[in-house]
Amino acid sequence: MTEVAEKPALNGRIDVADVLRGFAVMGIILLHSIEHFNFYAFPDTANQSAWLNFTDRAIWDGLFFLFGGKGYAIFALLFGFSFFIMDDNQRRRGYDFRLRFCWRLVLLFLIGNLNASFFTGEVLVLYSLVGFVLPLCCRLSDKWVLGIACVLLVQPLALYFIVRACLDASFVTPAIPSGALWGAAYEVQSGGTFWETVRVNLWEGQLASLAWAWDNARVFQTAALFLMGMLIGRRGLFRREHRGVWNKVLLCALVAFFPLYGLSNMLPDFISSKAILTPLALVVSSLHKFAFTLIWVSSIIYVFYEMEVGKRLMVLAPYGRMSLTNYLTQSIVGSMIFYNWGFGMFRYLGITASECVGVLLFLLQLAFCHWWMRSHRHGPFEYLWKKTTWIKIGKAA
Repeated sequence: MTEVAEKPALNGRIDVADVLRGFAVMGIILLHSIEHFNFYAFPDTANQSAWLNFTDRAIWDGLFFLFGGKGYAIFALLFGFSFFIMDDNQRRRGYDFRLRFCWRLVLLFLIGNLNASFFTGEVLVLYSLVGFVLPLCCRLSDKWVLGIACVLLVQPLALYFIVRACLDASFVTPAIPSGALWGAAYEVQSGGTFWETVRVNLWEGQLASLAWAWDNARVFQTAALFLMGMLIGRRGLFRREHRGVWNKVLLCALVAFFPLYGLSNMLPDFISSKAILTPLALVVSSLHKFAFTLIWVSSIIYVFYEMEVGKRLMVLAPYGRMSLTNYLTQSIVGSMIFYNWGFGMFRYLGITASECVGVLLFLLQLAFCHWWMRSHRHGPFEYLWKKTTWIKIGKAA
């Protein structure tokens, strides 16, 4: 009998990746709620009780410390990881996924602009633009990919600005002028109609958001995180058998975070030149946030695989599997709650009350995800993105 070669097994879902994705989106909604979804307008707290003043400050500082720049970073790592899974599955079937992924990024750009029409601080448009680094680098060796990711992570443009400022005292760190753009967005968020808000969000708001991402080191960091997520997929590091690697990552991240975080707070006291301080602070803050991101990821993986309580983290898995749906719907609902076109609750809800709203929205979304995933394989927007990704070429992986 002629032996028939078996097809190589395809990559399946990794539960801990869904848990991490769910955790990241949970952190995002909790943080965005106290920001009023990038609308920094709050009621007067002059006559507020001392207890509420305390909780406001504790919640604000605590959530920014825990999730500021970290929830999105976990999301970005998993974006690169997901690319690897899709690309590798198609390669095993004998197909080249790179051009199809570029089309997928075009679709993500459109989805991101839908999200941006409600929320000026969304990241999907940035992901759709930076994501082209993945098909460009996915056939390079692990060493090359890691090297490129490390270079991007240390913010090469900011380092160049530091060197220029050290050599030339008259050098001024360039920044994109976005004050007028933010001002236009704020004006309609506080007093505009729905269609006025959509128009401004899609132009001034989106330009302001991308300018902020460029000036605050998010572009290079996002590309680095995408590549590192792809490497995690290549090495299978989310699988149980590699959990020991994350114990070492946790130790290294803890050792790196505290001095970097301390240095970030100390820099203004020792550097008077703004041309040096601004880019150097960006480099250091980018690195300490990356270290904290690794602390989150490695800690969750440790708990998930090594502790009995880790099984309870699976409650976040459906939430993570529907992360795109959750991210989009929280923007729509959040803007409706806080912006003038909706209920205009920015006039009444302070930080503590806004966080209660965020917790409630998360719990409602979580309950919906558990109900939906009982009878569906994908969330609504995940299904739509998948079907349009593979339009006219057959069934998706």
